[in-house]
Amino acid sequence: MSTPKSERLKSFNYAIGMFGTSIPINMLKTFAFTYYVLQRGVTTTQWATMMLIYAFIDAIDNPVYGFLSDRTRSRWGRRKPWLTIGTPLLVLCFVAFYNLPAFLSGNSIFAYCMLFYILTGTLDSVINANYAALFPELFPDDTVRAKTNAMRQAFQLVAMIISIALTPMVTDMLGYGLTALLYGLLGGAVILYMALTSRERDPEPEEAKPQLWKALKDLATNGKFWIAGFANAFYSAAMSLVLASVPFYVQYALGLSSGQSTFLLAAVLLIAIGCVAVWAAFVRKYTLMPVWRAALGALAIAFIPLYFANSLITAVICSALVGFGFAGVITTMDLVGARIMDEDTQKHHLRREGIISNALGFMNRLNGLFTGAAYLLVSRLYGFESGENPGLHPDSAARFLMTIVPPVLMVISFGFSWLINFPMEKAAKAAAPTPGTSAT
Repeated sequence: MSTPKSERLKSFNYAIGMFGTSIPINMLKTFAFTYYVLQRGVTTTQWATMMLIYAFIDAIDNPVYGFLSDRTRSRWGRRKPWLTIGTPLLVLCFVAFYNLPAFLSGNSIFAYCMLFYILTGTLDSVINANYAALFPELFPDDTVRAKTNAMRQAFQLVAMIISIALTPMVTDMLGYGLTALLYGLLGGAVILYMALTSRERDPEPEEAKPQLWKALKDLATNGKFWIAGFANAFYSAAMSLVLASVPFYVQYALGLSSGQSTFLLAAVLLIAIGCVAVWAAFVRKYTLMPVWRAALGALAIAFIPLYFANSLITAVICSALVGFGFAGVITTMDLVGARIMDEDTQKHHLRREGIISNALGFMNRLNGLFTGAAYLLVSRLYGFESGENPGLHPDSAARFLMTIVPPVLMVISFGFSWLINFPMEKAAKAAAPTPGTSAT
């Protein structure tokens, strides 16, 4: 029987993996637009095209990665081989993305950008799908699961402070190429530590291997998967757009140097770190689903004040509100996904966490469709093409991306959240004593 100390170490070893997975992908998603569009001449139309192509490639590769992971049988487990092989490849492609060869020009820059963005993104799918698949398997107990998830979200937020909030200052000193090398090595080392110290459960002797078409059919008819997936996709699109647009917003809407974006990003992430424990306490007290909905609603409202910010100080204050809502969503979203995996295992008597987590990951990456459409709208409505040709109203374009599209996306996500529930939640609510009575 494991001791509390060994349980805490098990939670730590798994949770810190979120720090490693977050470092490279957050720098990729947040600063790729700045690096290639604002500085290297890739146009917003080309960028939108790349986002759309990437979203469709993700639609194909994600189920395949999850299926292969679920069917893997080795002396090292199902997930560990994918994590240990995929991590070095992820680091190499990530570093290559931010080290554009000097001899490239014109459309060659766009081709290079698209190739390594897609390679880095698809390898991130491999890593995150296997990492997420370990979660419900390693921590079947809801209480331990909630505590471990709060810990890993805290690690994610620390990673985001490094890879997002501090990156403008770090790249000013070191450049994007060296920064990517340092972040890649750090993130890769942590992922490998997590993979080598997290012990998977051995498959039962009679446990069958999942079949691809049966798994896809079951997913296609699982309404909860689709509802949670779309809610996650619209939320993810909103946050991806905001984080990627901060340097754009600071430069054009506030009229400050892009390095000042560190303060806005830090406000979001530091407040989020402080609020993860608060939202986790809400989950324990009020159950998962109502808290998830409250978090989505709070985040939708939090974007609105940013539209009226006209200085660094007011923007930082408004960004803190975003951090509060953001903390609530990241604290609850993965728990919703774990519930879906639990129900699938109980219903079909198969362990298919890999394909489900990858499918949920694909739904998350549908945000590329929505963010791509937002960039295309900016080009059409405001004439913003790139940093070399920002058009006549780059300030309005920045506010559109930062403060108009995200709350619309969050309202849609909030609407989807009301279409899903779990029997455990209903039972807990029914069993709860009404005001003025005592539990017996």
